[in-house]
Amino acid sequence: MNSSRVLRELKGKRLLGYTLGNFGISLLNVFTGSFTFQFYVYTINLDPALASIGGSFNIFISAFFSIVFGVIIDNKKPGKRGKRRPFLLYALPFWIITSIIIWFPPWYSPANNSLYLPTAVYFWIVSVIRALSGTLILNTYLSMLPEQSQTLENRHSVASLRAFFMIVASVVSLLLPLLIQSLLPDPQNVKHYDESGKIILFYIPLIGIIFACIGLIAVLTIYFSVDESFHVYNSNFDKKKVTLRETFKQMAQPAKDYKFRNLVFVGFFMGISGSIFGFLIFPFQIYLLKFTKAEFLIYVIISLSGKLGWYFIWRVVKRKKSLTSSYSLALTFAAVVAFTDLLFLLSNLPYILKILLYVVSFGTILGTNYSVPLFGIPLSATLIQEAAIEQDASNVDETISNISGSYNGYSMFIGSLGGAFSSILIGLLLTGANQRNPIIITLLFSSQCIFYLIAVFFLRKVKIETPIIPDETLLFKSQ
Repeated sequence: MNSSRVLRELKGKRLLGYTLGNFGISLLNVFTGSFTFQFYVYTINLDPALASIGGSFNIFISAFFSIVFGVIIDNKKPGKRGKRRPFLLYALPFWIITSIIIWFPPWYSPANNSLYLPTAVYFWIVSVIRALSGTLILNTYLSMLPEQSQTLENRHSVASLRAFFMIVASVVSLLLPLLIQSLLPDPQNVKHYDESGKIILFYIPLIGIIFACIGLIAVLTIYFSVDESFHVYNSNFDKKKVTLRETFKQMAQPAKDYKFRNLVFVGFFMGISGSIFGFLIFPFQIYLLKFTKAEFLIYVIISLSGKLGWYFIWRVVKRKKSLTSSYSLALTFAAVVAFTDLLFLLSNLPYILKILLYVVSFGTILGTNYSVPLFGIPLSATLIQEAAIEQDASNVDETISNISGSYNGYSMFIGSLGGAFSSILIGLLLTGANQRNPIIITLLFSSQCIFYLIAVFFLRKVKIETPIIPDETLLFKSQ
């Protein structure tokens, strides 16, 4: 084994394996996140308030534990399997099993009782377990990056590949459900006792099982692609006995970091916008545009072309402008486009103009949302590295290892609160007859512009510097 004193980078098979793992995680999460609300409300017949409030409660629990898990991971003593990698295996069985059984509720809400509690309780319990295990996997995955990739150039490479795989995963994850929608004889009536509902009850769980298997392979790919042997070369790593008070102090540390806190607030408002879009994808097409049959497949074309098109555009912009400037431009552009969705309120808007507006709006918002990793990943990792240098420039490697989990946990915590907020908002507003109200759906969809602009406000407060790591802290890389 030869060693050279260079900063660690993810390259070759390790880069591909680490980023490809994100494909499977995103595939399962996008599919489940986008379709469970639709599945339980419109097919299982659960009241939207129960689905959203219960789901939001689950999000609050997982949000809190995202910080707790981060602290636990940071304080784990490295073993022969590494420091963070083992947590992937701890959470994996629970995540996979709940991702499957969530599509098989033992009770359906009766036609005359959408407030049926057995169905709601089952959904809540399974969602909580899935959210907690998924949070542990995602926190572990994200907190690895500042240790595995320690140059800004390499982080850009990681961000580009992760964004690309997320785009592909998002297209595939909704392609199959949309194909099923196009086969339904009556897309507006899909309760479990309807003919269309019975088709959904057969195919959607089947898709869920397939995606869960891909998610399983993805997490194992990450596990075997990440090399944490560098811990062996650092004799300073030691498991610390952390008191409850010290644990909460460590949890609060990233919240005191001014720049990182503002970046996290950007994620909070982006989380609100993203959840609004995800919850309304199917109601928007069914009850506002009144799509049937092959019309649902228009979304697939928009999704693929919009995401890939804007992905390449924002990559070019990012090379010519700073990270924060290009990020702000992307969010501002999405805000303007989201505002134009108010035109759907015009009752006499011709069909061809509706489709054109739909293509431009969905394509731009999707393209912006899925280009966010191009900016957010290197920004977050760089700010964590800056914080490590500020805390202890004599041993940056150990400091990053001790704070990366809590920083990413805090980011996930605040981001999850954004999703919880939008879940409650949508659930309460879509209760009863509003489930099919095109005006309510349009106003909710257009509200994304407000949250994009607020995100830009906080993003402009983030100024990054080029972290300079002292020579004596340069890390060994195994060859």
